[in-house]
Amino acid sequence: MNVTRRGFIKITGATAAGLAVSGGLGFDLSPVKAHAQMLKTKYAKETTTICCYCAVGCGAIVHTSKKGDGRVINIEGDPDHVINRGALCSKGAALAGLVENENRLLNPMYRAPYAKEWKEVTWEWAIDRIARRVKATRDASFTETNAAGQTVNRTTAIASVGSAALDNEECWIYQAMLRSLGLVYIEHQARI
Repeated sequence: MNVTRRGFIKITGATAAGLAVSGGLGFDLSPVKAHAQMLKTKYAKETTTICCYCAVGCGAIVHTSKKGDGRVINIEGDPDHVINRGALCSKGAALAGLVENENRLLNPMYRAPYAKEWKEVTWEWAIDRIARRVKATRDASFTETNAAGQTVNRTTAIASVGSAALDNEECWIYQAMLRSLGLVYIEHQARI
C-alpha cells in the first residue's frame, strides 16, 4: 500500500478521533457531577500584616482560626497593598513557618556573663533588666552641652537599628521615643 503524507495524516487523525469518541483513551464524555469544596478560610479571621523578612515591606493577609486557638490557617499576599499588589516571594509565602513552628522561642532567654548556658526568664524580668541597662548607659554617657557650649542633650553610647516589620507610623513613633532619650545613632534596616 502506497500512503502519501496527506493520506497518513488523514488516517491517524481519523483513528485518534475514533479512539477518543469510543473511550479507548480514557475519555468519558458523559456528564460529570461537580462538587464544590468548602474554603478553609471561610470562617477564619482575616488580618493584614507586613512581611518581616526584608526591607521591602510587602503586605500579607493572615487567616487565623476562630476556634479560640488562634492558629494560622493561611497566609497570602494582599492584593490591595501598594507595594506587592498580592505577590509574595518564597520567604514571604512561608510566613506561617514563623508562627506554626515547634522550635520557635516563646519566652526570653538570658545568658549571664561568662556563662555557657542560656536560661529562660520571664518577660517582666527581661523588660525590667533592659530598661535598667538603657537608663544606666544613658545616665553615664549623657551630654547636655558640646565643647562650644551649645545645648545638645544627647547620648552617643546607645544606637538603634529599626525593623522592616514596622510601617511608617510605627517607625515615626519608635524614632520619636529614641530621640526623646537623646539617641543620635538611629538607623533603619531598609537603609542598610
